[in-house]
Amino acid sequence: MLTRVKSAVANFMGGIMAGSAGADHGSGADLPLRFPYGRPEFLGLSPDEVECSADHIARPILILSKETRRLPWTTGYAEVINAGKSTHNEDQASCEVLFVKKKAGGANSTPNKNSSTKRRSSLPNGEGLQLKDNSDLQIERERTVYNISGGCTALVVVYLLGKLYVANAGDSRAIIIRNGEVIPMSSEFTPETERQRLQYLAYMQPHLLGNEFTHLEFPRRVQRKEVGKRMLYRDFNMTGWAYKTIEEDDLKFPLIYGEGKKARVMATIGVTRGLGDHDLKVHDSNIYIKPFLSSSPEVRVYDLLQYEHGPDDVLILATDGLWDVLLNEEVAEAVTNFLPNCDPDDPHRYTLAAQDLVMRARGVLKDRGWRISNDRLGSGDDISVYVIPLIHGNKQS
Repeated sequence: MLTRVKSAVANFMGGIMAGSAGADHGSGADLPLRFPYGRPEFLGLSPDEVECSADHIARPILILSKETRRLPWTTGYAEVINAGKSTHNEDQASCEVLFVKKKAGGANSTPNKNSSTKRRSSLPNGEGLQLKDNSDLQIERERTVYNISGGCTALVVVYLLGKLYVANAGDSRAIIIRNGEVIPMSSEFTPETERQRLQYLAYMQPHLLGNEFTHLEFPRRVQRKEVGKRMLYRDFNMTGWAYKTIEEDDLKFPLIYGEGKKARVMATIGVTRGLGDHDLKVHDSNIYIKPFLSSSPEVRVYDLLQYEHGPDDVLILATDGLWDVLLNEEVAEAVTNFLPNCDPDDPHRYTLAAQDLVMRARGVLKDRGWRISNDRLGSGDDISVYVIPLIHGNKQS
């Protein structure tokens, strides 16, 4: 089974495309692309529709057509391109259906993939929905024969034997909404949430800092006039702050700098787990950032058999374009209010719910840009949303 799962992962991950800012391509530009740019295969878009979807002004929301049933469990999906941040939609989604048969007289399993459910999509350089640590090694190997640059975060859900396994490496997010309540199924991995891991790595391998950075964290940039004075700091083994006397080395730029969405590793990247980015360097230097980026996902398990789920209980998977502007509670309230107004027997209701979420996060284009409720700034990022009804998991189990 793992071999076939890896194959599905390879098909999906192979689409990392060239053109990421800040990458050192070397001779990669002369190599063929792993896969051409496209949108999720299950959307069934024509080349002309793919081109029209890249309108950064109108930002049309793409959804599954009502006539199609390309996703299992009547899962809903919707997406929208960014407001001009990048030429392409850097999100990508994929779905694979695997069937596992138990061999007679043995414990080994042989997976068979239904050809009618096979999915393969290209993956640009942004957030995606994917799996597995070994994929990063495959990307590194394929860079010798394909033009691959940049990287992506990854969020995947696997249903197996009555349980949902949610794996996340990056800043996408998954939540379960059950009886109107929110159950977080992932954590974001940012310079702030992974501070201690990053600092410990830099402490153990200081050469990775290129003599340009300090692994210590300070409340603000240290100035030369403060050498010899005392200032608050944090090291890898500290959850709180303490005082230290400022030394010459403390004048170096901090490994982690900034707060919230502005926090960066080596003043470069704001996500600390994902796949790819093998060529990413600190600007105007030869310092590689890849050693600080982990491809290992966090995995959380949800046992569907422990609960009876209604038609309005769902799992939401979405990229950071949604979560940048909407809280978990806002998403839960929107879904909880939307689904009861739909026909419970209409399988398209979950796609309409996904569309509603994307619309809420994108907002409406006004004189001052995209605006959402209460005249807040809407998301200018790519947004991709799955709405997965949990009731089908109970039926299959």
